[in-house]
Amino acid sequence: MALNSRRDAPEPPDFSLLKRLARDQLIYLLEQLPGKKDLFIEADLMSPLDRIANVSTLKQHEVDKLYKLENKPIVSTCDQLCFLIRPRIHSVKWIADIVNTDKAAGRFRRYKIIFSPQKFYACETILEEQGIYGDVSCDKWEFYLLPLDDDIISLELPEFFRDYFLEGDQRWVSTAGKALHLLHSVYGPFSKVYGIGRCAKMTYEMWRELVEDGEQRPRQPEVGNVFLIDRDVDFVTSLCSQVVYEGLVDDIFRIKCGDVEFGPEVTSSDKSLKVMLNSSDKVFNEIRNEHFSNVFGFLSQKAKSLQTAYDKRRGMDIQQMKTFVSQELKGLKQEHRLLSLHISACESIMKKKTKQDFQELLKTEHCLLEGFNIRESISYIEEHINRQVSLTESLRLLCLLSLTENGLIPKDYRSLKAQYLQSYGTEHLLTFANLRKLGLLVEQQPGDTIIAMENKVGKLVTDKAVGKLTDAFNSLAKKSNFRALSKKLALIPKVDGEYDLCTPPDMAYIFSGAYVPLSCKLVEQVLDRGWTGLEEVTRLLNGNEFTVTAGGSGGEVKTKDDSQRLVFVMFLGGCTFSEISALRFLGRERGYKFIIVTTAITNSARLLESVLGSRV
Repeated sequence: MALNSRRDAPEPPDFSLLKRLARDQLIYLLEQLPGKKDLFIEADLMSPLDRIANVSTLKQHEVDKLYKLENKPIVSTCDQLCFLIRPRIHSVKWIADIVNTDKAAGRFRRYKIIFSPQKFYACETILEEQGIYGDVSCDKWEFYLLPLDDDIISLELPEFFRDYFLEGDQRWVSTAGKALHLLHSVYGPFSKVYGIGRCAKMTYEMWRELVEDGEQRPRQPEVGNVFLIDRDVDFVTSLCSQVVYEGLVDDIFRIKCGDVEFGPEVTSSDKSLKVMLNSSDKVFNEIRNEHFSNVFGFLSQKAKSLQTAYDKRRGMDIQQMKTFVSQELKGLKQEHRLLSLHISACESIMKKKTKQDFQELLKTEHCLLEGFNIRESISYIEEHINRQVSLTESLRLLCLLSLTENGLIPKDYRSLKAQYLQSYGTEHLLTFANLRKLGLLVEQQPGDTIIAMENKVGKLVTDKAVGKLTDAFNSLAKKSNFRALSKKLALIPKVDGEYDLCTPPDMAYIFSGAYVPLSCKLVEQVLDRGWTGLEEVTRLLNGNEFTVTAGGSGGEVKTKDDSQRLVFVMFLGGCTFSEISALRFLGRERGYKFIIVTTAITNSARLLESVLGSRV
């Protein structure tokens, strides 16, 4: 049964304004190069650009031809070239080669580079080194936020996770701070800002500097509260198998910038079909947050109701038929087309998941989350590795095992690592180094073994003494402390009998009732009472939590108006569709409307692919 929004949840603001601001700025930048021009667009900016300004809009502003930026010689004959790129050194070097090639051939052209969302000093240095700094004009398109749906806004920066959390590169923190400042300028002022994580704290500080430097005007806020959270606060949730419909579609077909491309196995033709997945798709909107086990039942009911609507035609007179055709038939045909598409997508998902023995995989994950049958789970992971089922899937299970057990004992770590390298190649030695650096896959140190025994020694040693032991070894390595957090926050639901997935009692339904996502549980707890009473939890999460109550020129904000029940939740390092579904559920239960702001939509495969050692 599809979940319906509670009446007391406020309506979200109009986020189309963000698109209009981005489009107007882009048009202004293009007009800085008057006359006919060719536009070269970096690959990962093509989909976001399409959502902001389509081809006809660009043509109206004298863009003649559009090219995808590729690492090969260009074929453009235009005298003006415009490059829309991310601030990446290899892209700037490619542009420098084009300019120098033209100079060597004695050809004069005008060149403009538009960096998005900002330009970095390193890129300008390359232009100087290549001797073309004076030949090229540079600008920046401050395109920070792309609304993907009524309640999802993305920075579309998938590299944020690797750059910040693995490489320690803080260049995107200012981008996140500026994105938050834009939201504050348009939809604020915010009355309270909560956060946890080092990156969250830096983003907040960057935003505060921008607020203090800018002009503050008193106005009625549209969104009252903000919650900032680092991805490394909760890795477990991002590594669990997704079982809500939207999450599964992302895992199997990869949703990119709000669009998904269904192949011939779904479209029942020899062509692929690109479909936009958002709340305007009535069928998708009703099943997107559902556990997959409920989806077929809903689609079956929908098919029957559509058939009933079609059957109304029988017995109509001419006037009634005319009204039916003009007002209802087009909508019914559209719904029928979408219904067929989603039924085919479900069948394709079922085939793939049955082939992978999905139920056995979920059972192993649930055992890891609950801390049961660990030896059997390790045997399953070994079999998974040795059968070479999937490089990233095997890695995901290893990381889940390490995170939930607070690291692997040395014997298991060495054995599993050796088996993985034998199956998938020794080039993944760097992958293991990257995962260790992130704290995703670590070997227990002698002190960690004592900490991992906390549950067993709890009866013999006082909580205070165990806490001291934990603190003593906190400096050894990044640790998840998952078991302790799970206890403190009741992340593993205790249910008598079978968990009800049709009318779920809590957010755990997104993982079949096995686990409440830590990130979403923190949001729930903090909105209820702030960080008060969560001192032990924040200590286990390595601190960096904060709460800021904003005063300022806007005056005091009423605590019960709609803006206080509209909350921006900003994920730094990526957010999964499962977490979005969980927050939507929490919003319905508590009368909140959560607007998810994320550096990018992620899932376990994307997250792990970003840290693979073989990645160029």
